[in-house]
Amino acid sequence: MSTILKERKRLNKKIKKAKTIFLMGHKDLDLDALGSCIGMSIILNKKNKKWFIIVDDQTHEAGVSKVLKELDGCLNIIKSEDLEQYIEPKDEKNLLIVLDTNKKNLVQSEKVLKQVSNKVIIDHHDKGKNSIKDAYEIIDTKVSSTCEMITSIIDFYDIDIDPYYSTILLSGIVLDTNNFTLNTQKETFYAAYYLTSLGASAKKVQYLLKQDLKEYTERQKLLSQIETINGKIAFTKASPNAIYRREDLAKMADTLLFFNNIEASFVIGKTGKDIIGLSARSLGNYDIIKILEKLGGGGDTYNGAAKFEKTTINKVETLLKEEIKKEGE
Repeated sequence: MSTILKERKRLNKKIKKAKTIFLMGHKDLDLDALGSCIGMSIILNKKNKKWFIIVDDQTHEAGVSKVLKELDGCLNIIKSEDLEQYIEPKDEKNLLIVLDTNKKNLVQSEKVLKQVSNKVIIDHHDKGKNSIKDAYEIIDTKVSSTCEMITSIIDFYDIDIDPYYSTILLSGIVLDTNNFTLNTQKETFYAAYYLTSLGASAKKVQYLLKQDLKEYTERQKLLSQIETINGKIAFTKASPNAIYRREDLAKMADTLLFFNNIEASFVIGKTGKDIIGLSARSLGNYDIIKILEKLGGGGDTYNGAAKFEKTTINKVETLLKEEIKKEGE
């Protein structure tokens, strides 16, 4: 039995005691974070609970934008700055459920973490030095995604959900497994089968995950800069004149894992005027999390990222290679 099913009674008890429940994913929402929030909202609907999803992101990746546009008016989305309008006077009547991250510096709003003392974490990433301390944790690093964790609850309680919501949950699983090539167990395939039986559309999943041709072409430019480290790590960096989305760097890091003998990958590029992003991926045999945490980032055994402000790509490259060298000694 999965970790989240083993903990279901305690989770139910916390949900039952709360009057208002807030759901929050990580910054730069992806389909796993948003999908798990939506899946959890369906469970809360079944329990007749009042809930809100906190979204502070100003911009979104393509798949998330499509979902938010298509579900406009169907989701109780609020900004953290408006929390006071919805929070219960008695603190014990509020519950915050953080999904798809356990790091306080990566959530949509650190302010909300302080405002709501009663917290639950549902996540599949490894814990680190920036992990939230004062929360009831349901963390299972063996599962592919948080969407898989939420799907197992929906399955256990036989909750009937709309095919479109099933599709969103399946999209989160497909995204985090890179099309079932990373961190995939038999339970992952069962979750995909179960969601499909509820009406999830593989065609719609591909639509949500479709890539923009111009963005794809920009990412391919990174291929000309690839170098290998220790024969098993692929590394590339972008031009300092180009700005990429965070998910573009992540997709390139995924791509680098498909080359022979490569166990891990690191991609560096600008994600804003004064922001440098670092995306990392691993097949599971190389511990990228140690390196990322030393650089102020986070993630798990298979994927992670770090962000740097007011520095240069070359300086980040130097820091990264120093940590890779230390890890190999």
